Amino acid sequence: MDPTTLPLIILAVILVAIALSAIRIVPQARAYNIERFGRYIRTLNPGLNFIIPGVDRVNSKFDLREQVFSSRPQPVITEDNLVVNIDTVLYYQITEPKAAAYEVANYIQAIDQLTVTTLRNVIGSMDLERTLTSREEINTSLRGVLDETTGKWGIRVNRVEIKAIDPPPSIKEAMEKQMRADRDKRAVILHAEGERQSRILTAEGARQQAILEAQGDQQAAILRADGEAQAIERVFQAVHQNDADAKLLAYKYLETLPDLAKGDGNTFWVIPGEFTEAVKNVSHAFAGEAAQKARPSVEKDQEQQSDEKGDGPAQIAGPDPTHSSTSQAASNATQAAEKAVADARNDVRRAGANTSSTAPDPREEE
Repeated sequence: MDPTTLPLIILAVILVAIALSAIRIVPQARAYNIERFGRYIRTLNPGLNFIIPGVDRVNSKFDLREQVFSSRPQPVITEDNLVVNIDTVLYYQITEPKAAAYEVANYIQAIDQLTVTTLRNVIGSMDLERTLTSREEINTSLRGVLDETTGKWGIRVNRVEIKAIDPPPSIKEAMEKQMRADRDKRAVILHAEGERQSRILTAEGARQQAILEAQGDQQAAILRADGEAQAIERVFQAVHQNDADAKLLAYKYLETLPDLAKGDGNTFWVIPGEFTEAVKNVSHAFAGEAAQKARPSVEKDQEQQSDEKGDGPAQIAGPDPTHSSTSQAASNATQAAEKAVADARNDVRRAGANTSSTAPDPREEE
């Protein structure tokens, strides 16, 4: 081998190594801070970059993506002097790699301590119940303070979430009892409200049913009354169209008298005052028929007497025989009607008293 070849190979290797050290490839969403002789020069962006070997060096590398930091549970005292352990989750992103590298020594520790301090200030002004129910308010307060402070560090706090709030065991037990009592109270209230609604609906249904039944009874009564009115009107029209006289009406009235004595409980019979009028009408009717029958016989007797004497038609003085026969017929009809009434009364008495013998009626003996 030529003695000059080896030094050339060594020189070539050194040059290649220097060239490779001058090339820096930065991945996407990454940032490298370059220092030259210990002084910040620039920040390398993602892609192919060149530096001066031996002069420039990469001081710090940062991930520009959003990152999550979960802190340890921190004891915090509330306004009502209760110690609770609060665990927070922090979402942040590096926006300026230079400030994150040179403005704060350890930005993770700084953010953690700032979160704890701000959290104690916020929780210290709240009681336990408000702390448990105001997570959104606490998150907003934390984010506002952290974002304002970490802005000069080149870090942007996107969101702060409270992962857990752990009160002391005694408080947990008291809270569980209170929650159980509240649930029992709500259950009793809901049960009572359900019974109340059920009774109200039942009463409303009964009311509607009573109203409907009353309306139905009213309509039925109206229809029955209309039917009776139409029946009476038709009977009235039939009587007047057929020109019924007092004789027919009195006769129909007498026909209904036997129906009054029917029945097992009819032990007392009251004869209305209109009964005498009906008897008179029937009596006059029978008297008129008897007079009509007696008139031809009287006229015949008069003709015979006049023929025997030869003096023409006989002149009858004194009382009129026609009138006497008419009165006699009326009297007979009245007696017959009274006897029928007396018989009906006796039948009613016998049926009501259930006796084996009754006193004889004086009119029957006569």
